[in-house]
Amino acid sequence: MCASYAELKISGLQHGLKMTSESLKYVVKITGTGAIIASLVFIGLQSLQAESIASLPDPLEAGWKDAPVCERLFEDRRQRILRCEFPPGVGHERHFHVPHFGYALAGGRMRITDDSGVREMDLATGSSYASDGVAWHEVMNIGETTTTFLIVEPK
Repeated sequence: MCASYAELKISGLQHGLKMTSESLKYVVKITGTGAIIASLVFIGLQSLQAESIASLPDPLEAGWKDAPVCERLFEDRRQRILRCEFPPGVGHERHFHVPHFGYALAGGRMRITDDSGVREMDLATGSSYASDGVAWHEVMNIGETTTTFLIVEPK
């Protein structure tokens, strides 16, 4: 029996877990009983990460200083569409994202904090992105204009 990187990633995905480069950096090709043990340890570590994510709010539930920043524009069995607005000095408390598509209705300068650190970004009006999901992040509008996003989450 042999467990490769791809097999471990597939195993994790079958358990509803997102594999990150950080969580996979220690994965090596292992054979025999070692593969089973490595798979169980790997899935166990990912389960701990999934449990901590489960305790975070999603973008609609998260707000800023007890005030909502996102509103549900539409939701059905196939998708949910949110509009999130960040005036200068307003952020979005720590939350997670499922896979989604984002579109900047009004761009601006944002500070993003996540497991890879802190970075500042200038987002152009009309820019878009696709995300495989975010375990957690916090954002803050550090610019001088209101920044507004549409978030489209397939179900």
